[in-house]
Amino acid sequence: MSQPTSKNITWHGAIVTPEEREATVGQKGAVVWLTGLSASGKSTIARRAEQMLLERGHVCYVLDGDNIRFGLNKDLGFSPADRTENIRRIGEVAKLFADACVITLTAFISPYRADRDAVRAIMPAGSFFEAYVHASLEVCEERDPKGLYKKARAGQIPEFTGISAPYEEPLSAEMLIKTGEGSVDECAMQILDQLAAAGVLKR
Repeated sequence: MSQPTSKNITWHGAIVTPEEREATVGQKGAVVWLTGLSASGKSTIARRAEQMLLERGHVCYVLDGDNIRFGLNKDLGFSPADRTENIRRIGEVAKLFADACVITLTAFISPYRADRDAVRAIMPAGSFFEAYVHASLEVCEERDPKGLYKKARAGQIPEFTGISAPYEEPLSAEMLIKTGEGSVDECAMQILDQLAAAGVLKR
């Protein structure tokens, strides 16, 4: 892990312990990292899982790839270096959310394994869950709700994942969510079941 550029800084620890925070909130913090091609269903599943968790009394929040680029990461493009920085920043934000005992669902293409592994590495053991939202390139192109694949095929979008830029599939994700084989609710329930089995959901 790289060191901060600033030298005259000191880490300040919390007075509240993780156990005290968990007891008050009634759950552990966790990050569910949804990764997959554009139009694979990441945002749809994340939003539905968020709704289902809230209905059950859990504190959760979705960090969506496009939304983050309107604010925090509006200075970044889609070059390999910018993609890596995009994921590094959101990984740090997700870690803060999880430290506050928020179940954090992220919906990012995050095409490089090394970037996803780097986020996993900064998270406490057992609090990071990679969810590979799988749909074939053909299916994603058929869906194409934003018309991005059509533009990419026409050469209007350079470095588009799956067309002119690579996507590196997860090798050992905690979840494999096949969006072509189940309803949105069934796909979202996979996330809740995984969190329950891991002891994240305490009530």
